[in-house]
Amino acid sequence: MFSQFALHERLLKAVAELNFVEPTPVQAAAIPLALQGRDLRVTAQTGSGKTAAFVLPLLNRLVDLRERRVEIRALILLPTRELAQQTLKQVQLFAQFTYIKAGLVTGGEDFKEQAAMLRKVPDVLIGTPGRLLEQLNAGNLDLSHVQVLILDEADRMLDMGFAEDMERLCKECENRQQTLLFSATTGGAALRDMIGKVLKDPEHLMLNSVSQLAEGTRQQIITADHDQHKEQIVQWLLANETFDKAIIFTNTRALADRIYGHLVAKDVKAFVLHGEKDQKDRKLALERFKQGSSKVLVATDVAARGLDIDGLDLVINFDMPRSGDEYVHRVGRTGRAGGEGLAISLITHNDWNLMSSIERYLKQQFERRVIKEVKGTYSGPKKVKASGKAAGSKKKKVEKKSGDKKAAAKRKPTAKPKANAPLTSADGLAPLKKRKAAAE
Repeated sequence: MFSQFALHERLLKAVAELNFVEPTPVQAAAIPLALQGRDLRVTAQTGSGKTAAFVLPLLNRLVDLRERRVEIRALILLPTRELAQQTLKQVQLFAQFTYIKAGLVTGGEDFKEQAAMLRKVPDVLIGTPGRLLEQLNAGNLDLSHVQVLILDEADRMLDMGFAEDMERLCKECENRQQTLLFSATTGGAALRDMIGKVLKDPEHLMLNSVSQLAEGTRQQIITADHDQHKEQIVQWLLANETFDKAIIFTNTRALADRIYGHLVAKDVKAFVLHGEKDQKDRKLALERFKQGSSKVLVATDVAARGLDIDGLDLVINFDMPRSGDEYVHRVGRTGRAGGEGLAISLITHNDWNLMSSIERYLKQQFERRVIKEVKGTYSGPKKVKASGKAAGSKKKKVEKKSGDKKAAAKRKPTAKPKANAPLTSADGLAPLKKRKAAAE
């Protein structure tokens, strides 16, 4: 029960209003330590309720201050606009019976309107690194009074190239009393470096192992001959699988647009979401998808993190994600909060080795599935190594016969071009063209 935590009565009232009864494992582990003021480094799977795990202790620190202080007292950094907007809503819901005000600063929104909001000085500021730095450089942002700094999806921010921006913003919050860092994966050297720079004597909470990240989701692979064959499989799945909502993930914007166009041509109600869409289109696509006016969303990895969509029970990886962490975040969109889901990855011969690497990373083997109505000729490599990767056929070295050596010796040397003769491809024109193309 949330009443076991030493939370302010106004926060407990909001928790009850939102029908939060039993805390999730990450909430049970993180909230007491965060209330004590400890720095935390928390690894918790997507859909585990970690937003409440940092929002409630943060609000508890601020709610007892009786006087309205004109300063930003908490900063929450997140990788994407969608996740930032979702976090703002959570903060507002938990703070509904308090006087705590929250503000949002992300890309894709009017810069001047955000500057006007910052002049009102919200207690809690939520934002993405790039736009926050723009406001900071414009002189619109003062973070010197921040007491609590929260880095959510820190691994994703580093993957997106925000390392320097994150460090700069952390330094601007140099007077902070507490830092909480959350991620869905253990990350790599860059994350360890960031932890060493921004956390002081942190408590490390590992709430899941990688192999448990998709525990509530069945994971399958279906082999395909090529992209056109993949599209046939997608259409069959959407027509025959039982699902409320589905996301189809691609690695590129162009492919997302192409699949979306083909689905619309087949009278499938769908939306597309990627980085080239402006903020209004992205908002509209997500709102309609959440409301159920569309059952299918085609997206790049911009949608793979932080989106909490009720009824999302099917994820299709048209392209295999480029890493195990990205796979975890895509699949984490379904099977959330104990629900069940289905994740299907479409695998051509070019995808096989990447797929087997992800299996090893997760310490799992995906279920192999064959759909006879759209079965292709490719069913996996003929031979596989112990690692699960395809075994390549090595070409045998052919020893040169002595006769070949003699024949080569008898060959006449290539004649040198005359002084003013035009160059031909044999004279080196092709390499010259290649070098010029490379320079351009």
